[in-house]
Amino acid sequence: MIKSRDAIPPKTPAQIRRAGPADVDAIYAIEVEAFVEAWDKQTFAEALAYYPTTFFVAVCEGQIAGFIIGAIEDTGENIYGHICNFAVSSQFRGRGIGRQLMLRTEHQFALELATGSQLEVRESNIPAQKFYRRLGYQDVFFVGGYYANGEDALVMMKWFRF
Repeated sequence: MIKSRDAIPPKTPAQIRRAGPADVDAIYAIEVEAFVEAWDKQTFAEALAYYPTTFFVAVCEGQIAGFIIGAIEDTGENIYGHICNFAVSSQFRGRGIGRQLMLRTEHQFALELATGSQLEVRESNIPAQKFYRRLGYQDVFFVGGYYANGEDALVMMKWFRF
């Protein structure tokens, strides 16, 4: 029998809200923890100015647990959302927060008339690729040498409507 103290803690849903300037330090801390090639604080501040409707944070247990930056891109033929940056702090992983952030951003993309969502992921990041596939993303193509260390990126896409 499992005693209550041995029970797995429930997946507490996070509050998802738009990011603001006061969140940049916490976002940057998650970025540095998650990525070797981290964005700098100024880039996050600029992203807030450029993408105010598609830059979200997840708040859990009173702190920023993750973030996602999306952009709306118009090719002239299609409007689509682009996931630019996305991370969840290691202490909050496995709670469904990444899924919440992705779904909220996709919802915003659809509200802004996007037909789908695109992202790039490292060819070596198999866990992230599996996560995105569970959310309905499909492999589209590879971009050679996309990352600063020369690693290729897998471009993945999820279509909302045809």
